[in-house]
Amino acid sequence: MKWDKTITTEQEYEIALARLSTIFDSDPDSAEGMEAELLVTLIEKYEKEHYPISLPDPIDAIKETMERKGLKDKDLIPAIGSKTTVSLVLNRKRPLKVEMVRNLSTFLGLSVNLLIQPYALVDKQEKINQ
Repeated sequence: MKWDKTITTEQEYEIALARLSTIFDSDPDSAEGMEAELLVTLIEKYEKEHYPISLPDPIDAIKETMERKGLKDKDLIPAIGSKTTVSLVLNRKRPLKVEMVRNLSTFLGLSVNLLIQPYALVDKQEKINQ
């Protein structure tokens, strides 16, 4: 198949993947190497449009990053506020504020786009009824 247009169907996508797997290790300066580079671009564009990856929940991302970095709740006090505020945020009882998002982005190295995603808070009434 000649790659002179974007991938628009699932069938073209499958053909492109199969072709890329056979030429992936080609010399980058060869015709097949240049074709592989083009296919990567076309495949990425198709996947971005048809298989988008949603960002993770902000609180889950914060907790996972804390675990990976060996941080405790108290380590977030400079970024979020008091020990109580940290607890409320991590337990989904209080939303992240703009300043917290900025601070956490810098402190944990998480993207602002990830941290501003909507997420569910624990409903106080729900706790009372349980």
